[in-house]
Amino acid sequence: MFVKQYYVKGLAHVSYLLGGKECCAIIDPKRDVQEYIDDAKDMGYTITHILETHLHADFISGHIELAKKTGAKIIAPKASNCKFPHETVLDGDEFQIEHLKLKVISTPGHTPDGVCYLVTDTSRGEEPCGLFSGDTLFVGDVGRPDLFPGMADELAEKLFNSLKKLMELPDFVEVYPAHGAGSLCGKAMSAKRTSTIGYERRYNKSLKPFALEDFKKLLLAEMPAAPDHFSRCSATNGEGPAITEELPSVKALSPKEFNKAIEKGCLVLDTRSVAAFGGQHIPGSIHNPITGNFQTFAGWILPVDRNLLLVVETKEDLCNALIQLRRVGLDKVEGWLDGGLQQWANAGFPVEGIKQMSVYEVRDMCNKQNFTLLDVRAKGEFQSFHIEGALHMAAPDTRTGYKDITGEPVICICSTGQRSSMAASILKAKGIKNVANIAGGVTAWAAAGFTESCPICQNVHGPKI
Repeated sequence: MFVKQYYVKGLAHVSYLLGGKECCAIIDPKRDVQEYIDDAKDMGYTITHILETHLHADFISGHIELAKKTGAKIIAPKASNCKFPHETVLDGDEFQIEHLKLKVISTPGHTPDGVCYLVTDTSRGEEPCGLFSGDTLFVGDVGRPDLFPGMADELAEKLFNSLKKLMELPDFVEVYPAHGAGSLCGKAMSAKRTSTIGYERRYNKSLKPFALEDFKKLLLAEMPAAPDHFSRCSATNGEGPAITEELPSVKALSPKEFNKAIEKGCLVLDTRSVAAFGGQHIPGSIHNPITGNFQTFAGWILPVDRNLLLVVETKEDLCNALIQLRRVGLDKVEGWLDGGLQQWANAGFPVEGIKQMSVYEVRDMCNKQNFTLLDVRAKGEFQSFHIEGALHMAAPDTRTGYKDITGEPVICICSTGQRSSMAASILKAKGIKNVANIAGGVTAWAAAGFTESCPICQNVHGPKI
């Protein structure tokens, strides 16, 4: 038995190639599937199976794409009610991939349709050796059950019973989850990407011998906000996503063509650095730097019903942006600005900027001038540490929360300056003109010696809140 793990930074999504002698399966594939195809070819494998543990909420799956390119069979839970050709599985079903025996364990809870795949390498023994646990069991955490409106209590109880089934497995069974630290499908995942049933039984706080009501109380407390695309990706995955190669081509647009597209209602997404966007950008554009958690925030803040126009610094950034946008179901990209902001400005079109302020400048203002210091980090980050007097509003919430901001200028801060630049761009697009961004954010504030370090900002590999 051979297992290769694939990790998508930002989404913290983990998928797998499970190989036997000549055949292999891809488990919970990402939408950009060429890497699986290339690896299988290099290792002499034929991809014969595509296994889905559930209808994923946080990304668009590559099951349709991979099946079309390889002819592999898609296997999905019957409860998923998928609308495309596939083979359904139920609790207790078994199937073979050469000498690998896979058993289906129904594990609803994170979603109503979840399953895990328990694998036995019969060439070595008759006991199971690995569990592809999807979003049911993570390293150090379990799946969140609150993504379906009105079903949190019901799904938490189902998850409680599903985990009890998994805890009956032998200690030595390896656990291969579908997400790691940074994913919003849980709230406290470890940066370690694999584990064992025995280790999780002993050290996973959500697997302690709780009574059901205590489990629910612990699990549902202080759950992080769910991005907007979580409410639509599951349905897209069940219907069957579009094949990316069949999407309309993305065109290089001259400044004049770009401006015409804006006039007809397209939204400008600027992926450049904080410094570049702050220096000059197209009025009304939204900033989401490609160097940050681009795909998660794209799915969170961008309207799915509007065509997008991209401003990028390099062709590499363009390709990267398209891949990441499609991972969260944002397929309506009309084109990009050929020649960038320099050509836009040369053509006589208007530009704006966002002042980038140093922490020293902001500190000097604190006792001399009235302003709104807007901390746009997540709630847990803000609660862990914030500058005295700051108003909290997570960056995605500025889309509607801008109405509650009364004092200008508004100076935005996050951990490093990227989310705060995004928030500042949203505020400007909503009509708040006197907006600035703190370069380096809370990290710079602490590095300058003004206060202690934020423990969450500093622990970049730990659980995210």
